[in-house]
Amino acid sequence: MGYSIAKALISGVLVLLVSEAAKHNPRFGALIASLPLVSVLAMLWLWQGTGDRERIAVHASATFWLVLPSLPLFLLLPTLLRHGVGFYPAMGVSCLVTVLLYLVGVWLFHRLGIAL
Repeated sequence: MGYSIAKALISGVLVLLVSEAAKHNPRFGALIASLPLVSVLAMLWLWQGTGDRERIAVHASATFWLVLPSLPLFLLLPTLLRHGVGFYPAMGVSCLVTVLLYLVGVWLFHRLGIAL
């Protein structure tokens, strides 16, 4: 139980650091957010919990492929905001498009024989 609480606290502190850094300097906050910190932490927690190399290899590979459908969110959201769309509607549309791209991506990866 204590280990789970420690993992949650460390993960939460990272989100806090990104949001606080972005308040002071949006580009620096973006730099921190763009680092694969969550993925690295997840792999560390997975290693500590399982010690399974193959599981971590599958996780890392799947993460790579699943990042691709999420990237348009980072182009669509600022475009909508700059065209006067409110934050919450822009975020909602961007998230909806991302979910649709995930569905298409998973289907496409499966058709191409890319294991997730």
